[in-house]
Amino acid sequence: MKLYHAPGACSNASRIVLEEAGIAVEPVEVNLRDKTLPDGTSFLNITPKGQVPALVLDDGQVLTEGAVIMQYIADQAPASGLLPAPGNMARYRVLEWTNYIATELHKTFSPLNRPNTPPEFREITRTALLPRVFGVLNDRLAVSEYLAGDTFSIADAYAFVVLGWTKRQDIDLSAWPNIQTYLTRVEDRPSVKAAL
Repeated sequence: MKLYHAPGACSNASRIVLEEAGIAVEPVEVNLRDKTLPDGTSFLNITPKGQVPALVLDDGQVLTEGAVIMQYIADQAPASGLLPAPGNMARYRVLEWTNYIATELHKTFSPLNRPNTPPEFREITRTALLPRVFGVLNDRLAVSEYLAGDTFSIADAYAFVVLGWTKRQDIDLSAWPNIQTYLTRVEDRPSVKAAL
């Protein structure tokens, strides 16, 4: 398999999950500015979406969307505990938080990663939109070590990467101490150190 990724992007979550699952892939770095690969070819030949991550399976199929890729990887390594078995309510709790990270945290953060976002919207994102999401996460992390309970899951890999963007955006998380403790806990995992 090949994982197309970019440094600092959400694709790092898939890299963490691969490390946790013990699955080796060939990493291929994508230049997201011009959508090119190291050999000069277009990343758009791999996926017309032009977004990372993209996972090319051994049979040539291409999976896109980080949340789906992480679910696929976790299902290939059920003993990893990254995603409980189908039919188990714990699975749906992991997926619930994974989707929250995708739709609320990641998408709310995205305008700050775009150079053409108007300054007024940047300010609203920093002072109103993101703090609401941080509050939800902080409250959840007051009752469990990880988002879906006491076991690290795909939701945590995803949350860790996106919450890490607060550093490059110079967002102070001191108002959310449970998030700060959580980020330190996740950062100390061997899989995270290996992936990043």
